[in-house]
Amino acid sequence: MGPRLRELISVASAGLGVDGWTSPLLGAGGLRGRLVDFLGTVNGFYAFEGALHVLPAGAALRPGQRTLEKWNDPELWRGAYGALADGHLFFAEDAFGGQFSIRDEAVCTFDPETGDAEILATDLEGWADKILSDYAVLTGSPLGHDWQVRHGPLPIGQRLAPKLPFVLGGEFVVDGMRMRGDLASQLRDLPDGATVRYHVIDGDA
Repeated sequence: MGPRLRELISVASAGLGVDGWTSPLLGAGGLRGRLVDFLGTVNGFYAFEGALHVLPAGAALRPGQRTLEKWNDPELWRGAYGALADGHLFFAEDAFGGQFSIRDEAVCTFDPETGDAEILATDLEGWADKILSDYAVLTGSPLGHDWQVRHGPLPIGQRLAPKLPFVLGGEFVVDGMRMRGDLASQLRDLPDGATVRYHVIDGDA
């Protein structure tokens, strides 16, 4: 494990998952194999006042804590993104539910409002270097800090999300991911600057 990954672990919480885990999503080679090594050192954690959340694999230590396997289950939220989520293994997230994933042997960012993915690094060491070098932007920690000063620590399993999506000019509140997947799917083929009418309807979803 490289020095930047070790440095990231040094500023992180205790592990969130059990030791001695196995996962059907992770193999022995490539970036998924490197993720096995990383999570074998500390199985999931929070860092930067909870703004960065790395998911544990296997089983979680506390009720309500999501695992890598559950988070990547199409029945939870990613199914709402359809083909936009294909090929991604989502392993971490920022304060606002922006995702970090492994896809095609690269570490990507995944915008939950648009489904846009961009390569951030070519390996986990590079990802850790980017996080440590620009954590305020990449994890949303300043806004997360301000919110928690006013409202207290985020509950386990929750992230901040805009009441009106950022892509539509919104501000932030706690909310879920499925609604944002529906929005990303609807915005997918619209040209930049298109007029959007946005409604929030209470329901079971």
